[in-house]
Order: sequence, then structure tokens, then C-alpha cells
Amino acid sequence: MQAINWSTEYLPGTTDNFVSNEVIASGVTLENVWVNLVDTAKWTTYYDNAANIVLDDQTTSKLKFAEHFRFDTFGFPIDAQVMELVAPTDGQVARLGWHGWQNGDAETQFDVYHAFLIEELADGQVRLLTQESQIGKPAQDLAKQTPNPMLNGHQSWLDGLVKAAKGNL
Repeated sequence: MQAINWSTEYLPGTTDNFVSNEVIASGVTLENVWVNLVDTAKWTTYYDNAANIVLDDQTTSKLKFAEHFRFDTFGFPIDAQVMELVAPTDGQVARLGWHGWQNGDAETQFDVYHAFLIEELADGQVRLLTQESQIGKPAQDLAKQTPNPMLNGHQSWLDGLVKAAKGNL
């Protein structure tokens, strides 16, 4: 199985908070999942923890490589830039990753790398993996909570993404 491409700074196990969520789904195509993931106008239809999404390129709502965008999630206003975007073509594993941050002082500075990986499995199912590695005091605070809000929130994102890809919204 494929894995997320991590830079050294965000390597899981070395940051203040890390979460990993995965779904294996049947009855969906990799292409339908991808369309719902890269089109930010669709996010709020299946994921209630994303709001006020604004791309620098306001001629489209679809993410592209190096795109800078902003959105609110988990109570944080996040600035983000797409660092990896590989569409599902010619049997490739689809990949989307962004660096996100909240500028501030030592108490509020928040820095994350969030990635999605979508791949077709041999039995016709689709694997959706999302992982996020976080640095900063807010990340430390989130990691202390049980259950970890990021873990539950990202599971909701994947579950909603599968429903959207199936057309079950």
C-alpha cells in the first residue's frame, strides 16, 4: 500500500500531534472521490468542519498545485498552500497535500501538513487515507484531549467524502 510523502519537519512521531484516518470503500470510484476532494465548493456539503473557504484564484473552486487558500476548521483560521497534487490518471495513486498555518505568538502559532492519498485496490475497492502532522501549542493542546478532536473530525471528513462520491448526500 502507498504512503504519504512526509518532509522531515512533519515526520509522524516527531511532531506535537499526529492523526491518521483510513477508509476502505466499495461502490465508489477513485475519480468520484477525487472530484469531491479537490473541489473546495463541495467540502461544506459533506464535511461540517470546513467553512469560509477562499482560494487566491477565485475563478475556480478547484485546488491546483501551489494554490494558496484559506479556510476555517476546528476553530482555527488556516492559511494553506497545496504542496502535492497528483490526479488519478493512468493508474496512479491520487495525492493531495497542503501545508497549513495560523500565524501568532508562542501560544497561538499552529503549523500543519495535511495529506490525502486515494488508491484503487485489487478487489475494486478504494482506499482513502488522510493524515495530519501538527506543530505548535494548539497542537499540543489537541493531542491531550480524549478523544483527539482531529481524529474524529478527519474520520467525519472521510466518511462524508465517501457518501458524496456515492451521491448519497
